[in-house]
Amino acid sequence: MRPKEFDEDAVADAAMRVFWRRGYAATSIQDLVDGTGLSRSSLYNAFDSKHGLYLLALKRYGEVGAANAARLMAPEPLRERLRALLMQVVEDELREQAGPGCLAANAALEAAGRDAAVDAALAEHFRQLEAALLQTLTEARDAGELPAAREPQALARFLMCTIQGLRVLGKGTARQDKEARLKDVVEVALSCLA
Repeated sequence: MRPKEFDEDAVADAAMRVFWRRGYAATSIQDLVDGTGLSRSSLYNAFDSKHGLYLLALKRYGEVGAANAARLMAPEPLRERLRALLMQVVEDELREQAGPGCLAANAALEAAGRDAAVDAALAEHFRQLEAALLQTLTEARDAGELPAAREPQALARFLMCTIQGLRVLGKGTARQDKEARLKDVVEVALSCLA
């Protein structure tokens, strides 16, 4: 058996970008060949199927998302850390050449509930984000930055939903209204910390 002649992480990144831009259903094997630079036979030999490569791309996206959640560990006050995280989402959505949004949200809208493996990958992605938010909020409550009456678990779930909602709203809002709408959502979400 010949050893792999490619970097699996680089292929996962390239496939992630293809699926992120096009979605699972609209992505053809030829799109993946073009995007990764691998031949069809190499893709099938290494990943078994388009679906196998999609699951790898979702896993890779989760790793990228975990790096973004590290922003929550900055030394600033809680409100500023959360504002920075939420405003990063807003800025992503306001770029002139807006990106394809959140791969996890896109996958949830496209395939969740119809594919157990995709559901499991998404559950893990959302679990990691919720865990990072929960840790941050719990530490803030213990340090007195968050009122004792605030439940960190419920707030973590709410903020996770807010992040995903900003991504979806960013895609479905007219350009002239987008900034004000997204910033309104951020301010209301931050008001829940009081």
